[in-house]
Amino acid sequence: MTPVTLPALGVVLPELLLAVGSLALLLIGSIRGERSSGLVNVLAMLLLVAAGIAVVYQPAEKVIALNNAFILDGFARFWKLLALIGSAVAIALSREFFVRGRLDKFEFPVLVLLSTLGMMLMISANSLLTLYVGLELQSLAIYVIAAFDRDNARSTEAGLKYFVLGALSSGMLLYGSSLVYGLTGSVNFGDIATALQDGHGIVFIFGLVFIVAGLAFKISAVPFHMWTPDVYEGAPTPVTAFLAAAPKMAAMALTVRVLMGVFPAIVDEWRQIIVFVALASMVLGSFAAIGQRSIKRLMAYSSIGHMGYALVGLAAGTEQGIEAVLIYMAIYLATTLGVFAGILALRNGNVYVDRIEDLAGLSRTHPALAFLFAMMFFSLAGIPPWAGFFGKLYVFSAAIEAGLYTLAIIGVLASVVGAYYYLRIVKIIYFDESKVTYEPMTPVLKVVLGASSIVVLLFWILPAPLVGAASVAAKSLF
Repeated sequence: MTPVTLPALGVVLPELLLAVGSLALLLIGSIRGERSSGLVNVLAMLLLVAAGIAVVYQPAEKVIALNNAFILDGFARFWKLLALIGSAVAIALSREFFVRGRLDKFEFPVLVLLSTLGMMLMISANSLLTLYVGLELQSLAIYVIAAFDRDNARSTEAGLKYFVLGALSSGMLLYGSSLVYGLTGSVNFGDIATALQDGHGIVFIFGLVFIVAGLAFKISAVPFHMWTPDVYEGAPTPVTAFLAAAPKMAAMALTVRVLMGVFPAIVDEWRQIIVFVALASMVLGSFAAIGQRSIKRLMAYSSIGHMGYALVGLAAGTEQGIEAVLIYMAIYLATTLGVFAGILALRNGNVYVDRIEDLAGLSRTHPALAFLFAMMFFSLAGIPPWAGFFGKLYVFSAAIEAGLYTLAIIGVLASVVGAYYYLRIVKIIYFDESKVTYEPMTPVLKVVLGASSIVVLLFWILPAPLVGAASVAAKSLF
């Protein structure tokens, strides 16, 4: 498809809305003080909704703007909507938690908006410079909100660990980018892809490896996963929900765009890296989660495993594989947000439960919540007819079509192992004796959990909207 030229203002309208809006909300919060936290929360969510509407109504054609540094296509629009949904839901989930924990500050939604702005830039990056600016804008805001509970040692530790390891990953990404720039003479994705058609050497492969390493850190893929369990456990639960949702969408979108859009000429070289990372992530995510007692740490290892499953589709290196990645990540987003809404519903006074054992007997005291919780875990385990099963079916089918039989077989076996700890939670919910009584869910939690349940439950009945959108987005990348 031939790119068309449009005024840059219309192309970057969603990003401008978030940039100007976040600065305006920061000004409101600075003037009105902590009294403005509720208003800023509501306005931040409205800004994210407005940005989503702007994304939907942007032109369907592929558009390259800002001196070839920014690209807008169906692929970018799909991922931007997922990132915006994840951010909006995270802000909605945070309000009551922070009010009860006396952490209700207007800075949190502003930081989420700035992080989301970075994600939007990452998703539409068409040069190594845009990639890095978007990545750092996203990461700097997350470093702060991971340590948002400053009086909590675990939260402070989570923010510090993420900052130190994030700086390391950024350095690796920059080093790889400098090697690629030095060998090709350009930071533009299209120019780099063209230069690769004339051949490449071992130094270029080193640059590719460092770039993939930096991106793998952002999606918490093995062997760059070490930050994930501690940050997930230490950060406030709404922050963990945000980390598990929106940033993963942007990082996966960037990984797919870089490998498929910049390095299609050396697919055999980077496929070896992705296959290794996918295998290691699936296996470690499945086995390491078995002994976890904290549900947030379990979700961290679950996230590592699921990124491995998504990378199976990328390893295929085909349009079918990219479509599978899009479908898988959309289902993962809905399921993960539902699980964290359920976790936030497990409240006794101002105490939020984190131990898996405390879910015992939930089916007797809160049968509706128990059923929805169990449905989410069945989906994460990949058990039919829940949506998670079809997500895995798509990625494994793409791998088989590409001849990656060993990868698909090991992925299925890892999924079987992973099903153990998901089913163990369901067993605790339905068959163990009740230990704690929880307070009723708030309307926001009911809405989020209900919406997630609709996606998880009805995907097998009505898959066409998501599959059709993913198909259009995948085609625009090729």
